Amino acid sequence: MGHLAAKDVYKELGGKLDSLTCRVPYNKAFRAILNELYTEEEANLVSSMPTGLSNLERLEKTTGIARERLKALLETLTSKGLVLDLWVQSEYRYSPSPLVIGIFEFTLMRTQGKLNTKEWARLFHDYMDGDAFWNANLSHGEKVQVLRTVAREEAFPAEGHLEILDYEKASTFIEQAKLCAVSICACRHEKLHLGTKTCDVPLETCTSFGFAADYLIRHDLAREIGKPEMREIFTASREQGLVLCADNVQRKVSYVCHCCKCCCSALSGITQHGYPNSVVTSGFLAKTTEDRCIGCGLCAKLCPVNAIRMEGKRAHIDGESCLGCGVCVVKCGRKTLRLERRPQRVIPPETMFEKVILQALEKGTLGGQFFDEPKSVTHRFLRAFVGGFLRLDPVKKALASDTLRSGFLKTVKAGVRLQGQEELLNL
Repeated sequence: MGHLAAKDVYKELGGKLDSLTCRVPYNKAFRAILNELYTEEEANLVSSMPTGLSNLERLEKTTGIARERLKALLETLTSKGLVLDLWVQSEYRYSPSPLVIGIFEFTLMRTQGKLNTKEWARLFHDYMDGDAFWNANLSHGEKVQVLRTVAREEAFPAEGHLEILDYEKASTFIEQAKLCAVSICACRHEKLHLGTKTCDVPLETCTSFGFAADYLIRHDLAREIGKPEMREIFTASREQGLVLCADNVQRKVSYVCHCCKCCCSALSGITQHGYPNSVVTSGFLAKTTEDRCIGCGLCAKLCPVNAIRMEGKRAHIDGESCLGCGVCVVKCGRKTLRLERRPQRVIPPETMFEKVILQALEKGTLGGQFFDEPKSVTHRFLRAFVGGFLRLDPVKKALASDTLRSGFLKTVKAGVRLQGQEELLNL
């Protein structure tokens, strides 16, 4: 294995992971995570993998690893959540897991075997609580995040004057799911081992659907549940005042996090690190009916992002900070609060494919999605060219336009169809 260490496979692996949808600046803390989770051989394989979903035949060709050894390595990596394997076009296809959502969550969802969970929690905290990680992912006004807020349906007006779309209702995710699962919440598990978990919310609260549930169940990262139990979990989280943070897509929502104020890493991006774009808001805003408010302060206490403050005996809601989660509306005993539609529509990407492309566009890693073979000189040149082009100020300003982004997505989709990969568009 000396030849692998000589070329510093962990630094190469860091570069590979930084080219995905979550930026991961390489430093001592990140190196420690990679050393802990990957063997040198595994690090070499992942750094040699294409970015996009690839079958065994392509992986054998691009990595140079013999088929049987490749299969054995992939089996171990997928069981640890370090590589994704999804069933596409009648075969499994593999891609490296990003840090979020991926390596962090899946590592701390693991319950099988002899695990070093307390050390993992410390390592992730040391890295992800630092400014470098947050600055790399949120300091340029990024709009397309992995999580979006889903308003509590119980908070919608009973008279029904609001138009509520299917992707804005958690009940739709459950009704449409062919497979459901629940697993340990990585954030709460981390805080438990750090000794900073202050809530009494159970660990097993992370819910998933469809292909995500299938992946987690197959690799012992979650347990399969039926729809009645799934509904019970959502009801319990309502009573506990938890925020629903879902996969930021309209179709085939693959997971919903049940987030608390004290443990959620994504919400800490807002409350501790000062990035209001850490989680996408729902399409709604909380409003107060002042003549009914008695100033009990419960809403301010429960607000997950501190968007409510008490002014005398009246609750004041900061519309710029409000997630539109509906937790305050549901928990207000006097029905003082209500949800209203935001002035500007919040429209998530339609599919996972769109979300990945738009995230890569914002984070400057788009070249790695299209030209994804690490050992190809041509691909390396094209990645650098696309990356440099996207960093030009006029280009960045142009791509901020929703109209231009929409046209860009249509062009990309047309190219995918021409390559006979249309099934990727439906993920």
